[in-house]
Amino acid sequence: MKLHELKPAEGSRKTRNRVGRGTSSGNGKTSGRGQKGQKARSGGGVRLGFEGGQTPLFRRLPKRGFTNVNTKEYALVNLDQLNVFEDGTEVTPVVLKEAGIVRAEKSGVKILGNGELTKKLTVKAAKFSKSAEAAITAKGGSVEVI
Repeated sequence: MKLHELKPAEGSRKTRNRVGRGTSSGNGKTSGRGQKGQKARSGGGVRLGFEGGQTPLFRRLPKRGFTNVNTKEYALVNLDQLNVFEDGTEVTPVVLKEAGIVRAEKSGVKILGNGELTKKLTVKAAKFSKSAEAAITAKGGSVEVI
């Protein structure tokens, strides 16, 4: 078989339906929209969620919950991500952002205990998980809540 003999598999390619191209196009006159009615009109059709006048599902179901305006969202950092720093480095949210570990500080940085820490670091963050705090101090580092 040569390169010029290659052809797509039978039925794998389908030409797109070009509507509004005359009566002999196979979709003549009404362009596949049928006769009259809302769906035949330009820009026609019903809005999202419309059920023909019946009370739509989103109105039949009760409202639930609320959005807490005082919620705090922390930028999460795992212990194994801190191994990029040298021994004895003071790790702060600003340093984490410069290193590309944290994109945005949000309400602060929370250090989680996932992974293994191999360096002795001084870590300053808004929150620490118990396992992260234990792992940092076990390596001889220190933890400071800011």
